[in-house]
Amino acid sequence: MHNKEFIVDVKNLTKQYKHSKEFAVDNISFSVGEGEFFAFLGPNGAGKSTTISIMTTTLSKTSGEVTIAGYDLVKDVKQIRRNIGIIFQKPSLDKYLSAEQNIRFHACMYGMYMYRPFFKWMPEAYKNRVMELAEIMGIKDDLWKPIKKFSGGMQRKLEIVRSLIHTPKILFLDEPTQGLDAVSRRALWNYINQMRKENGTTVFLTTHYIDEAENVDKVSIINHGKIIISGTPNEIKKHLIRKELILDAENRGALEAELKQMGLNPIKGNHITVSYNSATPMDILQRLQTPLTILRVNEPTLEDAYINLVVQKGEQL
Repeated sequence: MHNKEFIVDVKNLTKQYKHSKEFAVDNISFSVGEGEFFAFLGPNGAGKSTTISIMTTTLSKTSGEVTIAGYDLVKDVKQIRRNIGIIFQKPSLDKYLSAEQNIRFHACMYGMYMYRPFFKWMPEAYKNRVMELAEIMGIKDDLWKPIKKFSGGMQRKLEIVRSLIHTPKILFLDEPTQGLDAVSRRALWNYINQMRKENGTTVFLTTHYIDEAENVDKVSIINHGKIIISGTPNEIKKHLIRKELILDAENRGALEAELKQMGLNPIKGNHITVSYNSATPMDILQRLQTPLTILRVNEPTLEDAYINLVVQKGEQL
């Protein structure tokens, strides 16, 4: 039985492509609460895009159970599609249509509006929403141009407008900022954060940009089709990386003796390093008598944890 509290609930999901001995997705389970910002983090080829394609009904699963917005992935495909927005890694635009026609076909295909052959015949709600989103993403003046004249970055912006047109309950973002310049990247994140506040939108992000996962509510790190760790960014950092103080003194022997008296284990290298998971740096410094020549606090980032977990096991980012 699936837990009603979760807007995304995945149990024992497996995907094996034909003629492949390996599992692209290997018996994974996770859940996402309503309004949560969830990130799937992992190197290329880890299984992120396969998972998101299954969840957004564009790829069949081999086995497992998935419910999205309370609907079963196998039985309720239409209802799931009405509740989700998707920004895919690879653009899925019709190059022979204008930008606005791409948006209109998408909106009508998802059952939001009856199809009308001209923009001016569409309902006011549709027209206003298109103009609002196009302005946010900086493509308002290009809406009636054919897609083939768009740069890669502009196509990405159009995909974003298209996926947000129906104010989805759940927004799936598969490497959404790939190919965007820094200004557009910031504009997109500002808008998504605003959407989350105003509409309680759940955001499901796959990324290998670690800074994008630093501020999420929950993160799962996936590698070789398996989830290797899940938790808040802080829980993952605590679990994988020690906080460290880097110290030195003219009188190294005295400093080491003091640190040992405090029950700390000084490690000698270019400087002296001590881990301090229980005490704070201030506690340690207040008790030291030896004058210091070097003092640095090494606070771990999610990137440190990720590299520690994935790269040190011989993986390539």
